Amino acid sequence: MRSRNNHIGRKHQSAFTLIELLVAITILAIIAVLGWRGLDSIVRARAGLTVEMEQTRGIQLAFAQIENDCAHLADASNLTGRETMSALGNRLVLIRTVFEENQPSRLQVVLYQVREGVLSRREALPTRELAALDKDWQNAINDADANPIIALQSQVAGFEMRTWRNGEGGWRSGGSESDGAGNPGQPGSAAGQAPKTAKMTGLEISVQLAGHELPVTKVFLLGAV
Repeated sequence: MRSRNNHIGRKHQSAFTLIELLVAITILAIIAVLGWRGLDSIVRARAGLTVEMEQTRGIQLAFAQIENDCAHLADASNLTGRETMSALGNRLVLIRTVFEENQPSRLQVVLYQVREGVLSRREALPTRELAALDKDWQNAINDADANPIIALQSQVAGFEMRTWRNGEGGWRSGGSESDGAGNPGQPGSAAGQAPKTAKMTGLEISVQLAGHELPVTKVFLLGAV
């Protein structure tokens, strides 16, 4: 009889009470919640980092393309009365020299523009005809360019440009380059426009991306160096 009572006592001592089970379940639930929150934070941080890396890569590629175009900016002295670059508002228009194998050098109008938060690039067909060049320039200036659009960077909240001209002691907001007063209907022409002889040598572009506190800024040299 005593042996049976001892056996029953040992069974009661080795079993979990309901309170102990509830405490264990509560602890496991807390650990699970903490683990889920930590995992969720990691996933969110990774997603944010991926988006930021994509934005950084996009702006780097955009700046690389702009740098290449600026390095091949046409010499204004070879295009009397015509602008080779106009950096006004949210639109950058320039004339670049195109060099291709087994082809004579040609000129091409390139348009960079920010519209609805997207920085895009358009390019006209290279040409050696000044009449075609003038038409392409006017289409770009008047927002009548029908050439294919290449999106370079999205989520652009701000876009500012400054230019540097020889003989000046600082940057000016926007700007354009020409070596004469121009003729009606040609790039660089405007009523009462005074001749500009100081060569434009620098372009600064600041791009403000959505969600970023500071803009991304880069300075480009204009023309072959």
